[in-house]
Amino acid sequence: MDETPVVTCFLRHRGDVLLLCRSDAVGSYTGQWGGVAGHVAREDESATDPDSTPDEAARREIDEETGLADAVTLVRRGDPFPVEDDDLGRRWLVHPYLFDCTSRDVTLDDETTEYEWVPPTEILRRQTVPQLWTSYDRVRPTVDTVAADRDHGSAYLSVRALEVLRDAAALATDRDAGDWTTLADRARDLLAARPAMTVVRNRVNRVMHAADDRTPAAVEESAYDGIDAALTADDAAADRAAERVAGDAIVTLSRSGTVERALSSADPERLLVAESRPGAEGVGVAERRARAGDDVTLAPDAALPWLLADGDYDAVLVGADTVLADGRVVNKVGTRALALTAAREHVPLYVVAAQDKISPGSDLHLEAADPSTVYDGDADLSVETPLFDVTPPDLVAGLVTEDGVLDADAVGTVADDHRELADWNAKA
Repeated sequence: MDETPVVTCFLRHRGDVLLLCRSDAVGSYTGQWGGVAGHVAREDESATDPDSTPDEAARREIDEETGLADAVTLVRRGDPFPVEDDDLGRRWLVHPYLFDCTSRDVTLDDETTEYEWVPPTEILRRQTVPQLWTSYDRVRPTVDTVAADRDHGSAYLSVRALEVLRDAAALATDRDAGDWTTLADRARDLLAARPAMTVVRNRVNRVMHAADDRTPAAVEESAYDGIDAALTADDAAADRAAERVAGDAIVTLSRSGTVERALSSADPERLLVAESRPGAEGVGVAERRARAGDDVTLAPDAALPWLLADGDYDAVLVGADTVLADGRVVNKVGTRALALTAAREHVPLYVVAAQDKISPGSDLHLEAADPSTVYDGDADLSVETPLFDVTPPDLVAGLVTEDGVLDADAVGTVADDHRELADWNAKA
């Protein structure tokens, strides 16, 4: 049986993926739903052509079938697997991919009759090309990917955590692959995966708390609603912050999706970005804002106090990994030093975060980086590599959330509400 290498690409936007219905212009599986797919090698290319790689084919097919090649970012490659079709006498070697996509504006080619952005769990309930769920299963979020991800912020990872619950609940319903106990264990695994990320904890707790009848179907519905609510809250917080700093000369550090959304709407006069070591994720922020047309300066973290003192800036805008119940802000290391400098120079520092980042308590869980990011020599010395630091509330001009700026009393009230969300775990 001939083996043909193919790619299957899932484009994800706000928790949904793109499914395409195949037309009669394709040679197989007409009328069935699939991802963006195609042969690794074109018909006029050799299958061993070094340029005909799965990565190249994935990008090519996304461009040809959707017009979204410039809007996607690779998240994960899955291990390839074989699919045998005796009727066609073919053996497909499927290479799965997952991409994040910033747009839903699809331009179809003649291989597709229609498209829909749907929760990936719809794959379980539609007539699809063979083993489409297997392809998705190899690239979808898992407890392990949430635990290991050091490239994205906590809000992003909280949505991924809810996707884990949604998918597990759908499998439990559709394929009898678990029950409430199984899903409760999965939720606890997610809570343990990133204990320092309050927003992951609060959003997972909210989903499980809302699943009143303790069935997989209730968890799936609650997770779906939770994903939408989380994304809406993050966007609203960004919009509020953008209104507050619109047109200002702004300083920021690290990478916060909420801050980046705020900056894209605020149209800053100038933007100063710290590179944000360890990790230097501020570099990517500076590049993206410069490509969007902003007047951007990138600087070492240690230079910010001098540049802020000498640069006539109007505001500092940062995200938060966690806001403790007593108002302290946990964020990427360097935030405290920037806040002290801002206070010294009478520049207001605003923290933008959805309320789900408010912790039920005031206990600290601070992650650290690999010591080799600072020193990998052989001298007998200690190395400190904190990823986060803590900024006291008196250095924060305002905590900007989806409901506006919160004062200390409002933060305490939200913390109390979040404490109640954990009740499901005590009752499980």
